[in-house]
Amino acid sequence: MQTIVVGETFSSGMVFNRFVEVGRVVLVNYGPDAGKLAVIVDIVDHARALVDGPTTGVTRQVLSFKRLSLTDIVVKVPRTAGTVSVKKALEKQDLAGLWAKTAWAKKLAVRTARQNLSDFDRFKLMVARKQKRAIVGKQFAQLRKAALKANKL
Repeated sequence: MQTIVVGETFSSGMVFNRFVEVGRVVLVNYGPDAGKLAVIVDIVDHARALVDGPTTGVTRQVLSFKRLSLTDIVVKVPRTAGTVSVKKALEKQDLAGLWAKTAWAKKLAVRTARQNLSDFDRFKLMVARKQKRAIVGKQFAQLRKAALKANKL
């Protein structure tokens, strides 16, 4: 085994920390269920997994890993658990609350909010940004002028 030394830090070569495992919460990134959360219930082969999302509207189905994005959340469920037990586990661990706290979920929420803006909303946003820029610029100019005046004395 080769040891990789970068500067003063030591690295053993572990690159990934999200592994495909039973109970791993995934985000479906393609298809009719895109944008919904599901849980890996069983691993079919190296390319597919059986997923279930009873609280998010994802029916129990086999999906390719290409259509799934692994999250950091892992729910404790047994292999090939039924839909009822998966639902109980998700409600017990408050999946919706855990997901809402992640930066990933917040980023997706901002993206969807921006996509749903109307033309008038975009106009109001532009005006607000211009006003903010004017206030910041005015304050910066005052501070710069004061700093230059202090250095000349």
